[in-house]
Amino acid sequence: MYYRHVPLSEIQETSILFVLRSMLLIVTMIVCPGVLTAASSTAIRIALDDIPGVDMLNFLTAVEHAKQRGLDITVEYLRSEDIAAQAVLLGQAEMGMGTPYAIIQKSDAPIRMVYQLNTLRFFPVINTDYYTIWKDLDGADIYTHGRGSGTEAIMKLMAKKHGITYKRMHYLPGSGVRARALLQGRIKASIVDFRRRNMLLKQGQGRFAFLPTPEIQASDETLYVHKAFLEENSAAIDILLEELLKVWRQVNRNPDYMLESWKRYNLLPNDGKAWEVEIHRYYSYMVESGAFPDHGGGLQAVLADFEFYGFAGTLAGDVSTLKVEDYWDLEPLKRALSSVHKTH
Repeated sequence: MYYRHVPLSEIQETSILFVLRSMLLIVTMIVCPGVLTAASSTAIRIALDDIPGVDMLNFLTAVEHAKQRGLDITVEYLRSEDIAAQAVLLGQAEMGMGTPYAIIQKSDAPIRMVYQLNTLRFFPVINTDYYTIWKDLDGADIYTHGRGSGTEAIMKLMAKKHGITYKRMHYLPGSGVRARALLQGRIKASIVDFRRRNMLLKQGQGRFAFLPTPEIQASDETLYVHKAFLEENSAAIDILLEELLKVWRQVNRNPDYMLESWKRYNLLPNDGKAWEVEIHRYYSYMVESGAFPDHGGGLQAVLADFEFYGFAGTLAGDVSTLKVEDYWDLEPLKRALSSVHKTH
């Protein structure tokens, strides 16, 4: 098992290698057309928008199951949504993770979302030495995961609700990175995930408070795919979505299923009891809060996203005029749901 983080400087190098591999593939097809197998035609590189962590275990488990069904999948960690999306657009990956609504709207990018992985569960946090309520953040520096991310959208939403204007929105990928910066006193207001919320409560010596937000059912992470790849490899995408559905339903039935997968597939470094506690706590919370959809999102998720990301300003204009098919392709999910229903 090997998952790697790809630094930004490597993306340009990767593009050159991609061209060379493509030329080699063409030569192989001409000279030895019989050597290409079904597996080679279903190779999928997935660009993730974060660093490896407990929250990736369910996705990585589904990837392992899809591999057992013949798919050749490589997962690469690119830390931010922008870089992950660019990797897909430049042909360095076939699929990506994130919520690329702004990218699609602004540039008519040829990518479509196909699966809702989870809904937003984040916690705006302040250093109480400097701030106490939302209004105090008027003119403050704010740190979120990245441009177009759910964390940015939540903070934009709350600024609108409270009639405040931030001094600047900074992008600092990774809840763990932002939490450590808060503990070190380098930043004073941010937004973190459930795990880092607990870390700040435990290690913060009472310095941090979490600001209230309304219940939000919009997408935190979706899986998207380049349109050209989807058109030519729909069967491979269907297999991956089927395995996602199966794993998500298993997790919702039993959150500790992730403990079994972590050990079985050696998905993350095994640090013993500490990891077990983290995995159990995280998946128990996410399941209890309804963050993992049993049905991959579908039309209901798209409409909720339009409303949330429109109000937050991530999507521009009148969201009632947006077309689902410009952002999502729901057909692969429909096929996967039908297949899983027939076999389970």
